[in-house]
Amino acid sequence: MLFFSIILLLFKGLNYGVDFKGGTLIELRTENPIITIAEIRQSFLKMNLGDVTVKKFGQKNDYLVKIETKETGNENFIKSINDKLSSDLGSKINFRRVENVGPKVSSELLKSGVIAILMSLSAMMIYIWLRFEWQFGFGAVVALTHDVLFTLGILVLLNVEFSLSTIAAILTIAGYSINDTVVIYDRIRESMRKYKQISFDEVINISLNGTLSRTLMTSLTTLMALLALFIFGGIVISSFIIALIWGVLIGTYSSLYVASPILTYLKQEKRQIN
Repeated sequence: MLFFSIILLLFKGLNYGVDFKGGTLIELRTENPIITIAEIRQSFLKMNLGDVTVKKFGQKNDYLVKIETKETGNENFIKSINDKLSSDLGSKINFRRVENVGPKVSSELLKSGVIAILMSLSAMMIYIWLRFEWQFGFGAVVALTHDVLFTLGILVLLNVEFSLSTIAAILTIAGYSINDTVVIYDRIRESMRKYKQISFDEVINISLNGTLSRTLMTSLTTLMALLALFIFGGIVISSFIIALIWGVLIGTYSSLYVASPILTYLKQEKRQIN
């Protein structure tokens, strides 16, 4: 699955939103409720604005339109679109929200987002390294990288829009996952001191079983809140919530089955605790 996620990222790529690609995002409402998405899309395509995506948003006659065009500097740009759209559809169209992002700004946002993720992973590795040992820090970062790649893979697979809110979700996932990992690592360190005559595999097994109920209950209650947000929160936060739901699931898994076994591969049998 991890290999598949990397292949998707390399060959299909993320569905970048207006934040990163540049363009115009329009939230509109039609007075005529029988107008369809196909009619709205066709009307926009007639204006030669480049790629256009239209989807339902909120109420029955509310729509979210993304226009991938760079002609956003003209002051009359939005008004001309509104006039043409109203004339073509034969109904008054109200633009409730308009967001413009230039290509230069979008590239800077993408660069800043990548830097934020890399810096957070590095800071967490240093924290784990100082609190435990370097092997623990390495295991934590492997698990975090695993979580980020899996999350990006599912976003590509489901064609979820990748925006600034998605960056925030990935950083939140990293924080959530490292919290679980620290709890488990702390129990492993205690068990290493307590059980000096058994193998390291048994130490990990005892430690994971000791923290399993806490890990599962925390994840389940978090998922309950996220599912409520997904169902009732609307499309505005859907990409953010989808990333979080998947991240919590995969973060719980990685803390148990990736971060801890990494210590075995790094030959921690000697269990030298400072």
